[in-house]
Amino acid sequence: MAASGVAPTRSVTDADFDRRNAAWFIDKAVEVVVFIGGISAIVFVIGIFVFITREGLGFIVGRFDFAEFFTSPYWYPAEDEDPEYGILALIAGTASVTGLAMLVAIPFSLGAAIFIAEFATGRTRETLKILIELLAAIPSVVWGFIGLTIMNPLIIQLFDVPVGLNVLNAGFILGLMAAPIMTSIAEDALKAVPDRYREAAEAMGATRWQVVYKTVLPAARNGLLGAVLLGVGRGFGETMAVLMATGHSVNIPGSIFDSVRALTATIAAELGETAVGSDHYMALFTIGISLFLVTFVINLTADLIVRGVRKG
Repeated sequence: MAASGVAPTRSVTDADFDRRNAAWFIDKAVEVVVFIGGISAIVFVIGIFVFITREGLGFIVGRFDFAEFFTSPYWYPAEDEDPEYGILALIAGTASVTGLAMLVAIPFSLGAAIFIAEFATGRTRETLKILIELLAAIPSVVWGFIGLTIMNPLIIQLFDVPVGLNVLNAGFILGLMAAPIMTSIAEDALKAVPDRYREAAEAMGATRWQVVYKTVLPAARNGLLGAVLLGVGRGFGETMAVLMATGHSVNIPGSIFDSVRALTATIAAELGETAVGSDHYMALFTIGISLFLVTFVINLTADLIVRGVRKG
């Protein structure tokens, strides 16, 4: 009987040991997979930067002229005798479209985030969040098609202008594209404000809107700023919709009804038609380097601001 009593104890112990070993191996495997996933993002970003820098380096150390490149509005890289590589008009086009997009997106995004975080409840909140996420899932080429086929004739009819592919068209479309990510980040920032702030304001007799306006928004201002910066980065980096909705004309805009050309759209439209290794080819990659640095700084700044809010 004693021997029969010992055997089950050893069997259970072995089974527990095997389960512990299996759990340990699973934990380690998951840890390795997560580590590789996290490192791969950094490796890809570095790899992209190294690639575009290598392709544009020949232009930077040779033909590149800082004053001409950033202050000249003339972009004629295909000229045989006297090519010009000025991106001032492209910068102005990108900035004007992005600026108008922010004028569209910021009120819409902040309003939606405030309503979802502070006023909506239950099924209404969940439905609105799903709809906003669906907006973010629409491909950029579809937004560009909307600008080309719907907004273009509508702008011509409403404002009596010869062409509807202009800053207004692209800014409105880009604002709708940037709004979902801005709304999500802004909602997270509002939700991060401790409930005791709201309770203290209500205890002092503040109305619901006064609580939001005088307590919640000031407490969440850094997170809201981060949301705006992420939207700006989204605007600077957009390509297809901007290419289809701006009119793609090298021009410093004097009004929102002027056609312009963006930096990203220039790369997309011209890269496939240039000879590999030519000055034109390398100049396009130099534009890519500039865009990469600008968007990297914007997104890094926004990320640091949002992380600071979450830690606070």
